[in-house]
Amino acid sequence: MSEQKLPVVVIGAGPSGLAAAAHLVERGIEPLVLEAGANAGAAVREWSHVRLFSTWAEVVDPAAEKLLAPTGWTAPDGATYPSGGDWAADYLQPLADVLGDKVRFGSRVTGVSRLDRDRVVDADREQQPFTVHVNADGSEERITARAVIDASGTWSTPSPIGGDGLPALGERSATDRISYRVPDLKDVALRARYAGKRTAVIGSGASAFTALAYLADLAKETDGTHAVWILRRGIGGDTFGGGEADQLPARGALGLAAKAAVDDGYASAATGFRTSVVEKSGDKLVLVAEDGRRLDPVDEVIVLTGFRPDLSFVSELRLGLDERLQAPTELAPLIDPNQHSCGTVYPHGVKELSHPEQGVYLVGMKSYGRAPTFLAMTGYEQVRSIAAALAGDHEAAERVELTLPETGVCGGAGLFDEPGAAESDGASGCCAAPAALQIGVGAPAGSGGC
Repeated sequence: MSEQKLPVVVIGAGPSGLAAAAHLVERGIEPLVLEAGANAGAAVREWSHVRLFSTWAEVVDPAAEKLLAPTGWTAPDGATYPSGGDWAADYLQPLADVLGDKVRFGSRVTGVSRLDRDRVVDADREQQPFTVHVNADGSEERITARAVIDASGTWSTPSPIGGDGLPALGERSATDRISYRVPDLKDVALRARYAGKRTAVIGSGASAFTALAYLADLAKETDGTHAVWILRRGIGGDTFGGGEADQLPARGALGLAAKAAVDDGYASAATGFRTSVVEKSGDKLVLVAEDGRRLDPVDEVIVLTGFRPDLSFVSELRLGLDERLQAPTELAPLIDPNQHSCGTVYPHGVKELSHPEQGVYLVGMKSYGRAPTFLAMTGYEQVRSIAAALAGDHEAAERVELTLPETGVCGGAGLFDEPGAAESDGASGCCAAPAALQIGVGAPAGSGGC
């Protein structure tokens, strides 16, 4: 089979992966989307209780909408804010259904390489198609592809407690009391887990704001509920985000809700605290900082220190990645969280996402590596540009078709502790994964996530 007749394999049936498939179809290119989960937006469904801080109008891809329109699909009210569950059920799953057999569920990609070439071999490398190793229901398969778009995200690889980027001592043995997700406190079991308890929340991004706001609401209803907010840096003018100056109002309201939780006494802050040890003290945990400080015992710990990309299954490809952010080399300076917020990231496409290995692209949240400044609409622009390039339309690939909303806090020195040490939730620092829950501390009705 000639390489042009081979499919473009897209890894992940989340927002960016399905949008990539829609753009490829629009360009007359055959996509094959491989999703490890049982449904479209499998990762999104895990934070179905989270409400995005982008509106419906900002999280529906234009090419996807064109595919959906003939089916009778009606776009939700563009001015409203979907939850993760809404996004998956009312947009991602219908889109996957339209794509039909171009999407395969229960198909986990375990490796990607050049056919018959490991990463060392130069001879005729660019003439070889890609081989994608897939595990589906326990059976292995090899799929040959003309190009690979990795939209697998970062949800499966949350960052640990340790301030050095590694698990703190004792962290692994205390996992029964540690969560790396924003809890759904409408769930009876989870509500009981945190009600009347003292909970440490580690992190300084949108997910940490969310957890603080939720725990504050719980504290109003149950005595003894209190959050200890642990920040690796101090509290300054930019700690709580852009507030009323944010062009995404719900994102600004989220930071204000977290501030209210502290101001009203439902949360206390421990600043400049870099956790190095998690000690067990009876049925409680004691966090110890690198400087020897010890916090009072807590019942639970919620770790929201960001996410990082899983690069294990693409290790045989020649990727050009920034040594700090693990993002494509040309993209990294544009998204450095020490300098940029969501709105100050210049829209980018195939040029910034290319690697020494031609024909492979990391897109969506995974393209940002450890940077937390991602927005769903950024991923849609990425895949539009890549599909155009694969179709040979280089003028369209280089054209910018996106204007991003700005935040009131545009980064700069001191926004995070050190280069690459962004504490905000890598999947939601600015957006398209779990970010804000519906919050009830003076926030708009649609407040929440991306």
